[in-house]
Amino acid sequence: MARKKRRRLNIFRLFLSLILLLVIAGGVTALGLVVISIKDLPAWSEEKLLSSASTSIYDQNGELVARVGEENRVPVDLKEIPQHVREAFLAIEDVRFYQHHGVDLRGIIRAAWTDITGGRIQEGGSTITQQLVKLSFLTPERTIKRKIQEVILAIITERRYTKDEILEMYLNKVYFGAGAYGIQSAAETYFDKPARDLTLSEGALLAGLIQAPSAYDPFVNPEAAKKRRDLVLDNMVKYNFITAEEAAQARAIPLEEMLKPGGKQQYPYPFFIDYVTEQLVNRYGTEQVFKGGLHVFTTLDPAIQEAAEKAMSDPRNYPASVRDSQGVLQPEGAAVVIDPHTGYIKAIVGGREHTHRLQWNRATMPPGRQPGSTFKPIIAYGPAVEYKGMAPASVIDDIPVKYGNYSPRNYDGRYRGLVTMRTAIASSINVVAVRVLMEHVGIASAIKFARGLGINLDPQTHGPSMALGGLREGVTPLQMAAAYGAFANQGIYLEPTAITRVEDASGNVLYEYQPKPVRAMKATTAYLITDMLKTVIERGTGTNARIGRPAAGKTGTSDQGKDLWFAGYTPELVGVVWIGYDKPRAMPQEFGGRYPAIIWRQIMSAALKDVPVHQFPRPEGIVTATVDGKSGLLPGPNTPPSDLVTDIFARGTVPTRVDNTHVLVEVCATTGLLPSQYCPERITRVMIKLPYSVPSYVQDYAQRVPTATCTLHTAPQEAIPPENQDQPAQPGEQPGEIIPPPGQQEQPGSDQGPVGLLREQINGPGWLSGPRNPRARE
Repeated sequence: MARKKRRRLNIFRLFLSLILLLVIAGGVTALGLVVISIKDLPAWSEEKLLSSASTSIYDQNGELVARVGEENRVPVDLKEIPQHVREAFLAIEDVRFYQHHGVDLRGIIRAAWTDITGGRIQEGGSTITQQLVKLSFLTPERTIKRKIQEVILAIITERRYTKDEILEMYLNKVYFGAGAYGIQSAAETYFDKPARDLTLSEGALLAGLIQAPSAYDPFVNPEAAKKRRDLVLDNMVKYNFITAEEAAQARAIPLEEMLKPGGKQQYPYPFFIDYVTEQLVNRYGTEQVFKGGLHVFTTLDPAIQEAAEKAMSDPRNYPASVRDSQGVLQPEGAAVVIDPHTGYIKAIVGGREHTHRLQWNRATMPPGRQPGSTFKPIIAYGPAVEYKGMAPASVIDDIPVKYGNYSPRNYDGRYRGLVTMRTAIASSINVVAVRVLMEHVGIASAIKFARGLGINLDPQTHGPSMALGGLREGVTPLQMAAAYGAFANQGIYLEPTAITRVEDASGNVLYEYQPKPVRAMKATTAYLITDMLKTVIERGTGTNARIGRPAAGKTGTSDQGKDLWFAGYTPELVGVVWIGYDKPRAMPQEFGGRYPAIIWRQIMSAALKDVPVHQFPRPEGIVTATVDGKSGLLPGPNTPPSDLVTDIFARGTVPTRVDNTHVLVEVCATTGLLPSQYCPERITRVMIKLPYSVPSYVQDYAQRVPTATCTLHTAPQEAIPPENQDQPAQPGEQPGEIIPPPGQQEQPGSDQGPVGLLREQINGPGWLSGPRNPRARE
């Protein structure tokens, strides 16, 4: 049997077969990729192509101050963009834009060749349409699947929209760096002008940013930005968009002449803008605020806001400061300024520095802080005047008292005895405030009054310490400003607002502020409190807040100086300043009358520098009367001229009883005690007689009728040898001299002011027992 002839291997045929197999495999793979790409193609949405608009925020004058949103974007019509600016983008991004149908094979080949021969990437291969759909529908990942999807979506887009519509969408969507999306925002960010006013050189600079905004940032890398701009101009000449002469003129313009002064900056007035944004989100939701293109008109006064930011950021206005583990300067601070007659918030500063959007705003956001003595007019003196008919001349005895286990102390350790409420509030005497609350007003009435000023307190968790600002949840500077606003506004409380009107993108009004005034107290009450608070600034603890015009205010210092406050107002504005550590920490040598009062003075002086001086309006029903300054009653036959005090009252509250606390008392001329039958010389004095005794370290102790009888003088005795005679008294031990305990000696600057209404009953014996506060509140 003959053997079959073996066929020789055909190398050429084998090569062709392998090529065919590779082509088939590649085709199958490509087809598979296309199928997978189509299967996972993002859902078509016209809304994703169209650019969302940021919310525009305007100040009290209708001037645009900021835009907020997921992107700083303001859509603009293509016809508003100059022709030379459009051509700059075409020259560098897609010169055949008006010839291709979404994908440009010639452009891809040309870009690749340019990049290879040039040694670096100068032109992109994607068309403007491809870039648009990538920005609108796809992720930034670089995969074949994503590229196939990009091509498919580009072709779909080209079939649905005209070239001009696609170019307009692209220019309104693309990112230019510095937080600017779209050409309108970019023009404002870099050149402080609208897109319609862009020059050739400016347009070329913006067109060059698209490829790598951070690398070509003109504020950070001006030389790289200039080279990229010049490349765009060269391409415009190359593709006959402009002449060589026009390009040379555009290249000759220095960047510093084009860019806006100050460089790229954080949006202005950040704490105020943050607060407004928070209010908008709570009302309309995130989607509407950050994408809906709202127009928001606010109460912002740029001049006052700038003054507040300047004062709050000045390191000289704080105790020695350090940065905490988060890099935040401590102690921190906050300030609020409002118009009490409208409730309009003029300025908000929520910290010494603003580091990122919607950070914790200490001026408006809980948790609140302990207000110290700034709370006294709200919880003690205000309700005493409103509900109990008390007045600046009402008298309270500043002596040790105790309520259960609570024993209030004064910040300086002194007890002044009988003082008027005007003196007590000017000198920030703690015991008097607590006694007014507990013995005259009562917890329930005090909480009712505070509620009318926008501060809600739980009567089950608050007691006598709230007279000194001891609150469970604390208060914010904004709450305090609104509460003090009622005193400045003749007793009418207005809920503060930062927004006056909101419009949608089409100009339809969504919201308009309608004030809802609430009568929180009688106008006479507000005036009497205001008049007392004027004394605080004129000669009390708040003298650092003097601004050379009528002003009223109150200092506040919480336990151990953890919170420092000044709350004050003029007839035009209310301002509140707080200083403290974010994690409460003692500042034992500081008090509200120092740095907070100084900051308040700086802010208010700047805010009112061009405002005519006005007096606080005096309402009907305010009368003047002279009373006895140790009892608060009408002067009696024994009232000494030094105790006569003239002050103001609400009509109907002037006392009708005549003073009977000043009495004529016969005392020993030597010791000042009640005389014994052996005292050789007696004198008659006008003294104060009350149904209780006080410790000898109370400052007016010597003016009160003594309770002890003189023992210095006794029955005559036979001569005593010299060696048995009493030794002379040592200095400081003269008979009858009152020696206060250490730390309670009289200090300079005390104000023993006028007038009063005497509480006839006082806690009985035992006022020295029980725990004492580690440090008194101011």
